[in-house]
Amino acid sequence: MAWTAFCFAISVVSALITVNMPAEARAALEFLQNDPSATPDAGMLMQALAILSPMLLFGLVVQCIMGAAVYRIILRPQDDKFSYLRLGRDELRLMALTLVYLVLALMAVVAVQIVVAIIATLASFLGNAAFSFAFAAAELFALGLLVFVAVRMSLAPVMTFDLGRLAILDSWSLTRGQFWRLVAAYVLAICCVFVVAILFLMLFMAVSMIVTIATGGTVAELMRIFQPDETTLRTYLNPFMIAYMVVGGLFTAIYYAVVAAPGAVAYQRLSAQA
Repeated sequence: MAWTAFCFAISVVSALITVNMPAEARAALEFLQNDPSATPDAGMLMQALAILSPMLLFGLVVQCIMGAAVYRIILRPQDDKFSYLRLGRDELRLMALTLVYLVLALMAVVAVQIVVAIIATLASFLGNAAFSFAFAAAELFALGLLVFVAVRMSLAPVMTFDLGRLAILDSWSLTRGQFWRLVAAYVLAICCVFVVAILFLMLFMAVSMIVTIATGGTVAELMRIFQPDETTLRTYLNPFMIAYMVVGGLFTAIYYAVVAAPGAVAYQRLSAQA
């Protein structure tokens, strides 16, 4: 219940931030959302990220608070003060680790794409067919390599939490020989989240439809919660929107628990075997 209340409070704060978002921040958000497949201008991208940095920092804080809470439940069940939710050194270390990994990930993606471009360019001398095949094969190999590294390094957050320091590379040795088991655990967690999300949405829509029909409302009024006018607070004072935010808070709490738990359990078992 405390987690649901916390997630609902975060939803309320997010709504207030969205309503009061400056015009330049809204424009930056639209820039990032429009045609993500297109290659963005580097200068405009950095400017948009700089403008949205307070919102991104807020999301990072929430993510680390929830992640650390899950780690406490599994690794330190006796440390249940404030329902495991707090903002302290553990959370700050997780934030620092996330930023370090973000920089490393960007560097890795750039390096991989440079290698792919070189391979594709060399293959282009053999013709268009060779270029297309080399480019597709290199991209597929690069994607697989990045996924492999990401899975092998996936225990870094929980190790940082447990060891009380930035465990940037420690996960690599601990996860040796455990790639496919970790992949299976993460895929199962994602599938569980997807199923729960569908069930939550179906239950919410069924109850909302019954209430709407019983009170003489229309389906169009109900569907507005999925495309709200984000520039006015009145949108969020709609009873259906409030109910939707409450359900969303409950789902968010479950989401963080399901997504963060596999890594914590894996670390607990692997560290005991080491």
